[in-house]
Amino acid sequence: MAMTTIDTQLLQNFIVSALKEDVQDGDHTSQACIAAESKSTAKLFVKDTGILAGIELAGMIFKHVDPTSEMKIHINDGEYAEQGDVAFEVTCNTRGLLQAERVVLNSMQRMSGIATLSHRFSEEVLGYDVKILDTRKTTPNLRFLEKWAVRMGGCHNYRDGLYDWIMIKDNHIDACGSITKAIQQVQGYLQANNLNLNSTVEVRNLVELYEVLEVGGITRIMLDNFELPLLSEAVAIVDGRFQTEASGGITLRTVRSVAETGVDYISVGALTHSYESLDLSLKIQK
Repeated sequence: MAMTTIDTQLLQNFIVSALKEDVQDGDHTSQACIAAESKSTAKLFVKDTGILAGIELAGMIFKHVDPTSEMKIHINDGEYAEQGDVAFEVTCNTRGLLQAERVVLNSMQRMSGIATLSHRFSEEVLGYDVKILDTRKTTPNLRFLEKWAVRMGGCHNYRDGLYDWIMIKDNHIDACGSITKAIQQVQGYLQANNLNLNSTVEVRNLVELYEVLEVGGITRIMLDNFELPLLSEAVAIVDGRFQTEASGGITLRTVRSVAETGVDYISVGALTHSYESLDLSLKIQK
């Protein structure tokens, strides 16, 4: 995954903040027993099977603690790795290496877990013209990393936040009074503020679906927690007039059946809240 897909300043801010949290006024253990000029080579061992993510981030972290550090990459971001593989070797100032170790591992293990789960979801829907989307169910302040990992795994990002896509959900509808009123209020708001944003409206049944179709003026209809027969019927009713999205408790076991209904998108919060971290280990070589 090319670095151009993510804001490098955001990454630098993250690196500074993460190291500050861990190091504070110094890694006193390393300072006590390792010479300041010492250099070491370490290998990143893969102890699980899955998709690696965070290699480029690791390189940036090592460069931050030691601008002269050098990495030899054996497995790239988004590539499959097996237990026992060596993902990369890094030569770095030893104190810097040990300062970076936990930030690298914590980031990569979580990102690789997300990428691995995303890959499994994308594999389940091969052959169907559907995109698997992530959601906003991410770790606060780490959304950009987690969404990056989703892309590495072969799935797609939905909105980055509340600011870049209108999403009229059940709470908005209930608080506003009706679907019709909520859509009309959104249309007026966008026009008044000269905003050009895509919009999704969530529906919970066919009655709400028909109301949306009558009002129009949106980009996508989210069919939330629809049983499969009803979901197929809803997609047929929309008949391509708007994009369709299935959501609500979709798992690896059910996602292919959902794709078979013909929906355009399937949103899966589990990508970023129910992954299992990939076990990795960084070991200095004697």
